[in-house]
Amino acid sequence: MSKDMTYKGVISRKNEIMKKAVGIDYSAFESGSIAFDYEKMMKCGYTLEENISIQKEGNVGNTPIIELKNLTSLARKLAGKGKGARIFIKDEACNSSGSFKARRAASALYHAKRLGYKGVIAATSGNYGAAVASQAAMQGLKCIVLQECFDSRKVGQPEILEKQRACEAMGAEVMQLTVGPELFYTFLCLLEETGYFNASLYTPFGIAGIETLGYEIACQFTNNYGRFPDAVVITHAGGGNVTGTARGLNKANANDVKIIAASVDLSGLHMASDNAFNRKSFTTGHTGFGIPFATWPDRSDVPRNAARALRHIDRYVLVKQGEVFYMTEALAALEGLERGPAGNTSLTAAFALAQEMDQDKMIVVQETEYTGAGKHPMPQLSFAKENGIDVRFGNPDEEIPGTNIILPKHPSLIRARDFNLAQARKSYIKNCINHYQLEAIGQEDFSFLIEDTKSDAGFVSECLNELGITVLGLSVLHGGTVI
Repeated sequence: MSKDMTYKGVISRKNEIMKKAVGIDYSAFESGSIAFDYEKMMKCGYTLEENISIQKEGNVGNTPIIELKNLTSLARKLAGKGKGARIFIKDEACNSSGSFKARRAASALYHAKRLGYKGVIAATSGNYGAAVASQAAMQGLKCIVLQECFDSRKVGQPEILEKQRACEAMGAEVMQLTVGPELFYTFLCLLEETGYFNASLYTPFGIAGIETLGYEIACQFTNNYGRFPDAVVITHAGGGNVTGTARGLNKANANDVKIIAASVDLSGLHMASDNAFNRKSFTTGHTGFGIPFATWPDRSDVPRNAARALRHIDRYVLVKQGEVFYMTEALAALEGLERGPAGNTSLTAAFALAQEMDQDKMIVVQETEYTGAGKHPMPQLSFAKENGIDVRFGNPDEEIPGTNIILPKHPSLIRARDFNLAQARKSYIKNCINHYQLEAIGQEDFSFLIEDTKSDAGFVSECLNELGITVLGLSVLHGGTVI
């Protein structure tokens, strides 16, 4: 009997398909209506020591820390007296595929090879595709990369087309799709048809692979500067970068390092909209991914997402598209480092945040990425103009995503704008209740929500009370004390 290959039929088999394609039975971790055993799931990945060894074999990791002395000097000129922290970057462009995502791919594809899969599939329009292609070539595995690349006019963004080139150069077969729901459907169909490994961004293998990055930062700073950095700024999209880096820092006992997430502000643009698709100049590291994945991480292509950013974020800031383009040029002109846009998102935030901090503090930008023809500011800005976007110099606070891109007329106008984390945590709790259609939860669910939002009993209890949700067998006194 032939399988039902309609959209509804394939989606109905998604859990079965995913189990075969990842080699993980996610039901083994379920423990409540909302709760699941997150740490038990993470043990499906490799240990920190194992990942260091795996990544060394794949020409990944041990990337340098670079102090940005000229950008630090500029920040100090703009800051108040005694302000202007030292700015550093972790130069992840030195990895085999040119970005930190090589860490994810090295661990995931090592596992695929070990389990005997003949090939791997990844659905990504970003650097992860090139990382998977690179590691697949090293492991002798077939590789298919699905890209959400075009709008309905078959017009593709320069940055995504550059990443297509990188994937194909390393031997991957690239399948390009228009924006819309067919990406996940096509992904499932290919997994079922080929029997290949799902090299998802969100498995325990991939997230554990990023732990080496946070661990290296901690070790390099203690070795070179005698202490941990004060803050690490991490570009936030799907949450894996934040989650893995923070876990790695914790494994080095750098528990007091402030974790600051940064995204490009694309508020008002719908990421799955055909009309909006080419009216943005950033394909990752923006609010179109950062906020939805923070407030509902299990929207991913696996049943339970190992990337859970709210567990770790201390502060979440937004920067503007024009500011990131400006800082990309500043990094090249002042420091002699030409790097791609994703890491420059967190660099833009770090430049502004350094001006709030004392001069004896250290702030580190957690990643850089390679650059190429489609990633440079000029083709991006030219493409924006072709799509009716007004590009000009002025005050970035006046930038309206999808309408204009405003390059700062002076570096003093670059700002880090705080996003309300409390509201994000409330949204996550509400999404949990709505997704599982609950009227009451148990103590295990209650404790899980505290952990998953990095909050306390009082905060979660207040959110649940607002939603009219009862916590069975639990009482919470004023101040958050649990009885």
